[in-house]
Amino acid sequence: MRLTVFSDYSLRVLLYLGVHREGLATISEIADVYGISRNHLMKVVHALGRRGYLETVRGKGGGVRLRLAPEIINLGAVVRTTEADTALVECFDPVHNRCPIVPACLLRGVLAEAREAFFRTLDRTTLADLLQTDQQLAQLLVVAPPHGHTTSASPSRQPAGTRHRH
Repeated sequence: MRLTVFSDYSLRVLLYLGVHREGLATISEIADVYGISRNHLMKVVHALGRRGYLETVRGKGGGVRLRLAPEIINLGAVVRTTEADTALVECFDPVHNRCPIVPACLLRGVLAEAREAFFRTLDRTTLADLLQTDQQLAQLLVVAPPHGHTTSASPSRQPAGTRHRH
């Protein structure tokens, strides 16, 4: 099973905001750290806000922050709301299923069980669980200074675009 980019970015936004709880973050800041599209991230942030995970503040000095405590944000719930289609194979879709072996096939049951195991794992995981290494994450989730400038706290930090992406 592969998550959509929308789900991936949603989880990344939550991680970033979980690490940076002390204030507001901007979409540009988050996009720069991950090296991803601001336009796509705007849609993600909007959706997470509508679903109650984020609080957005408009205007000069505005930004976004977690609306809920990391201990309350359940990954299973997030992924269920960000994944429009969790049908692993055609036979999971009663409207578009054209597979002729459905009446005798046991694969559907095995795949359904695997999908449920996937979600059970996510269901027992909160954002707080992912933040156990928040000091290390904080070092990785920092916007690189403008070209030609360094900060005294981290002169050897790699530019955002060269970090490992998952």
